[in-house]
Amino acid sequence: MSNRAPLSLNTRILALPDSRIPRFGPQSARKLALALAPVSLGKDITSVSVEDLLNYLPARYEDRSSMVEIRHLYHGLEASLDLTVRISGGYQVRNRRSFRQRLYKFEISAIDQQRTGRPVVVWWFISGARAHEIITYYSKRLVPGTRFVAFGTWENDPQRGTYSLRLNKPDELELVAVDDEENEAETDPTLAAIHVGRRVPIYRKLGDFRTKRLREIVHQSLGLISDQVIDETLPADLRSRQKLIARGDALRYIHFPAEDAPLDEYHNARSPAHRRLIFEELFWLALGLSVKRGKRIRESKGAALKIDDAIKKRIKSVLPFKLTEAQRRVVKEIFRDMKSDAPMNRLLQGDVGSGKTIVAVIAMLAAMENDHQTALMVPTEILAEQHASNIKRILASSPYRVELLTGSLKTADKKRLRAAIAAGEIHAVVGTHALIQESVAFKQLGLVVIDEQHRFGVMQRAELRARGMNTDVLVMTATPIPRSLAMTVYGDLDVSIIDEMPPGRTPIVTKVFADNATDRKEVKQLLAREMRAGRQVYVVYPLVEESEKMDLRDATRRYEYLRDKVFPGFSVGLLHGRMKPEEKEEAMHRFVKNEIQILVSTTVIEVGVDVPNASVMVIEHAERFGLSQLHQLRGRVGRGAQQSYCVLLAADKQTEVARERLGIMEETNDGFKIAEKDLEIRGPGEIMGTRQAGLPEFRIANLVRDLEILQAARKEADYYFNLANKSPEAARMIERVQNDVRMKLAAVG
Repeated sequence: MSNRAPLSLNTRILALPDSRIPRFGPQSARKLALALAPVSLGKDITSVSVEDLLNYLPARYEDRSSMVEIRHLYHGLEASLDLTVRISGGYQVRNRRSFRQRLYKFEISAIDQQRTGRPVVVWWFISGARAHEIITYYSKRLVPGTRFVAFGTWENDPQRGTYSLRLNKPDELELVAVDDEENEAETDPTLAAIHVGRRVPIYRKLGDFRTKRLREIVHQSLGLISDQVIDETLPADLRSRQKLIARGDALRYIHFPAEDAPLDEYHNARSPAHRRLIFEELFWLALGLSVKRGKRIRESKGAALKIDDAIKKRIKSVLPFKLTEAQRRVVKEIFRDMKSDAPMNRLLQGDVGSGKTIVAVIAMLAAMENDHQTALMVPTEILAEQHASNIKRILASSPYRVELLTGSLKTADKKRLRAAIAAGEIHAVVGTHALIQESVAFKQLGLVVIDEQHRFGVMQRAELRARGMNTDVLVMTATPIPRSLAMTVYGDLDVSIIDEMPPGRTPIVTKVFADNATDRKEVKQLLAREMRAGRQVYVVYPLVEESEKMDLRDATRRYEYLRDKVFPGFSVGLLHGRMKPEEKEEAMHRFVKNEIQILVSTTVIEVGVDVPNASVMVIEHAERFGLSQLHQLRGRVGRGAQQSYCVLLAADKQTEVARERLGIMEETNDGFKIAEKDLEIRGPGEIMGTRQAGLPEFRIANLVRDLEILQAARKEADYYFNLANKSPEAARMIERVQNDVRMKLAAVG
């Protein structure tokens, strides 16, 4: 080690070859930097550092300190075996998946190092255009004498009288050392001790780097870093209160656990190393959000709104119906914010059909009563037209002018509307992203309402808000999220929840059907019955066109089949994201007018379609959709007085997660229960779109799993934020978080 250059966390990956890491030259360094750049906040490869490498954490761990011997195997045992190839890898064609594609089974016969029993068989399937290339690659490497480690669930093979292990992909098999000269450059026997005889980290493949090579590079890099060059980022008193280990120890042990470390803690992300790094990530996020919230609260929006009894009475006089208790509670929270000197920044959550729009209209009326203009931004022109039409109807007896501004309007009409907006003649504007074009200027914008906000990027939201003088912002979403998570995911937004449905709504009947002739016949009868009664149907597919890689029905072909073969007596329409905007608008307009009885679509209709006459939602390959997406799609029906139905058509072979997911959909229509279950299954990032919501992506933290740590981190963040004027250390911490690029990205939301 003495002849190697010392490293720090800031050492650039491109400089690593000078540190004499074995078999790691300039070409390897460039490849690793390129692979790390996308997962390191999109850094340029010249700035990707050793710290970025160490932040690429193991996906799981294997205990190879005591490998299982073949003689100790039993059916269903999950174990690692240290094996040597006995008979070189061979393959055979198993069956045809389609006319274009073959499925190959690749097998290896191997013995353990002690030769304790009959040889075992390790195998996997290979298919696709690169099948022969992959087969050639592994045939050259898995020659007799090659040592490898295989981990998984071993099954008894009665035909051979031995045990076999099926891998999902060949990457799950790890080469340790080989005897032939051709492969010597690819494996280094001197490094074998890193891979066996200990607890080892298993990494997801990163570019061209498989887990074994990543393990070697990480191990060598850690060996070149002294504890003195790993800066501590958390105060000593905080680490003492929270019982956190040092940052240097956390970085070392999270990659290479100690011999006596309980692996259960590692698998559950509850080891001291995990807890330290999770806490650190959540603490800096919480402190950044405290700074952001504190800055907003100190801002002034120019003039607080006056909302007295007279204004409330005038608002009540134009409402078409009585509010629910939940709506009244939320309106009070919104009014309190609007009467404050600080600008409102509130998230309004509510299930599909809970009445969020009327609450938004009430807030808009309160602003207009104070001579302020308002803007409602929505993701689609169809939804904008529906909102504009509904709001005009509600405010027909009021003195306020409501107009629609979208990209598809004629140039002359847009010019006329923009002039009226700038002059203050239009009090409420409803539109799509056309509202934030540079040519749109408001005279006095007081309230911005953003519907289905997860469809907009943070920069768009910031641009719209910047058009007013620190204007009030009300964000609405029909994707329910538990309050504790929403407070973090949406930064410094205050959270209001409508957790009560208006009276008289008929619950949607949801049923799972198998993809077979009997069940499809029953579904066909349901659709025919509803359409003969004058109602309409959605049929949703996950794909636009046929895919060679996935055996899924596609929207285009099924549209033709339903139109020509199944329902020739009804009008069938097609809608998908690859259509031109005018084609999509035309299809939706025809469906809204009941000129189309069956709308075959992809998930583009998930948000922004309100057709009360539609009574059936059929979702093909429902097992491939997430819970929140299924719930959003289901919400397109049940908007009229008639009984509505959601049909989930699923393949016979489903994963356990898919069966659980579809079962929940049958059990409940409660969006909040569904959201909580979806969070458990998939985690928050995928569901809530953290990138679009403006929240930095987490490297290790999980908002569902780590809720307790998040709460502790928030308390500590509030403590240091309140100390900012008294403690130089707290002031430095706040300065650091203000300069953090991730928090700058979050701040624009």
